[in-house]
Amino acid sequence: MTEIIKAENLTYAYHDENGKSYFALNGIDLAIRRGEFVTILGHNGSGKSTLACHLNAIRLPSGGKVYVDMMDTADESKLYDIRRTCAMVFQNPDNQIVASVVEEDVAFALENMGLPPAEIRRRVDDALQAVGMYPYCRHAPHKLSGGQKQRVAIAGVIAMMPRCIVFDEPTAMLDPAGRKEVMQVIRELNQRYGITVILITHHMDEAAQAGRVVVMHQGQILMDGTPREIFSQVERLRQASLSVPQTIEVLYKLNKQGAGLPADALSVSECADILQKYLT
Repeated sequence: MTEIIKAENLTYAYHDENGKSYFALNGIDLAIRRGEFVTILGHNGSGKSTLACHLNAIRLPSGGKVYVDMMDTADESKLYDIRRTCAMVFQNPDNQIVASVVEEDVAFALENMGLPPAEIRRRVDDALQAVGMYPYCRHAPHKLSGGQKQRVAIAGVIAMMPRCIVFDEPTAMLDPAGRKEVMQVIRELNQRYGITVILITHHMDEAAQAGRVVVMHQGQILMDGTPREIFSQVERLRQASLSVPQTIEVLYKLNKQGAGLPADALSVSECADILQKYLT
């Protein structure tokens, strides 16, 4: 698979009110292939959200380069194409919904793109079907649950037919039911439609659903691998102020007592099978 996102020696500096600068990103090298589902983890202040904002040119590098489908994000003439290729969903759905009717909200960006009415109608219907919100197409967004609102926001993004979507903590403001709804949609966008997914999250169970996990710490990439490879390194993650999925935490504690169990179970059923064998 070819790369859809590439960062080369990416740096980004913030400046405080006294003019002092500090690096939120410092020497990031990252390549993401088409069709991947990548989670980016990190404690608060690690730089993960700042990195996310570079992936569709909301922010521009202080140094280094970011390419989206081989387009340089610093090239202003490519900005429209970059953001159509790599879209973004933020954590608060209320900040992304602009219309008083669900289908009108999904159509908003398409109308600004100047698409014909028939094409807008088709895309709106397809997008709402994809996120399971078509039955609510004529509802008022303010009457929906948090998870439903976020699904409407995602529909508005996928109606533009991007090849990559960056989700910046999309479940942070949702209850467990809403989180489950949104994660189901994200998985389906990746698995069924082949959309490249980059998920910024602090929920370890969400990160475990990805095909690849990138861990950030102090503006740099600390770890990069499969969920099993990353979460089996419990001590190293703790040093970066991160936890692990509960299933791995259980096995880790048992192994500290000398159990000698496999320590990389990512699902409850997998963990249960390991424990059953251990107890019998």
